[in-house]
Amino acid sequence: MKLQQLRYVIQVAESGSLTAAAEKLFVAQPSLSKAVSELEREMDITIFTRSRTGVIPTEDGMRFLSRARQVIEQADLLEGEYKGADRIRRVFGISTQHYAFVVNAFVSLVREYDRNRYEFSLRETSTAGIIDDVRVQRSELGVLYRCDFNESVISNVVKSADLHFVPLFRAKPHVFVSRNSPLAHLERVTLADLAPYPRLSYDQGIRNSLYYAEELHIAEAVDKSIVVTDRATLFNLIIGLDGYTISSGILSEDLNGSQIISIPLESPEHMELGYVKRADRPLSSVAERYLQLLQEYVNEYQREAGE
Repeated sequence: MKLQQLRYVIQVAESGSLTAAAEKLFVAQPSLSKAVSELEREMDITIFTRSRTGVIPTEDGMRFLSRARQVIEQADLLEGEYKGADRIRRVFGISTQHYAFVVNAFVSLVREYDRNRYEFSLRETSTAGIIDDVRVQRSELGVLYRCDFNESVISNVVKSADLHFVPLFRAKPHVFVSRNSPLAHLERVTLADLAPYPRLSYDQGIRNSLYYAEELHIAEAVDKSIVVTDRATLFNLIIGLDGYTISSGILSEDLNGSQIISIPLESPEHMELGYVKRADRPLSSVAERYLQLLQEYVNEYQREAGE
């Protein structure tokens, strides 16, 4: 089966006759008829019912033509992207845990390329999903964190996937709470201070190991725990239920609004945030630029926070 044969039968169906289709395709009618018959034999179906007045798709032919159109549409998309001068010039994907600074840097990157054609993707997903995305090249970069609790496991998983972890910065743990939370007036909080309130954490899917969690102290037993899948829901529940989550402390009012604040958490732990990349290939120029923007954003936050 060839793409040309699929284009032929689609045109025959649209024209309603072999003769009219042959004229539009600029081929001889006997050659077109032979190509259609060969395709029918190969697929072991009758695509058209022929008569003196034209052709009509059979029931099998209707289903076949529907699939054929999908194949041709995808082929046309591939040609549009990669054939000729008018192709997409920038392709970049990143998968990440749920961090505002990752999104801020992504926004800055897109703004730099807003006059060019590009195909960028940003996926906030599970820890295992990040590693898988970079491993199969769905994303070029993956942003995640390590700590004393999970470092050996994360490092082994990253290495097994033929990836390389590159540290970006270390962050002291903070809690995100509502501006109206009973905890909001505290300069620092302890795990004991948090005990009466719901702990919010991100779902890690089918590989829901504690070592894959995004939050520090996830192994600590709590009476109230809520697991969510996206950042907007988590922040809504923090506000609505006086809940909390443990993170790096870097917030973005542009993205998260002004109702969430960050308070330092007394803890011996730290977060080492970094990115994973394939170990067998250099980064693209777009990925390199993204990392520059990411580092600039983090540096600005740390200066403002006095860290």
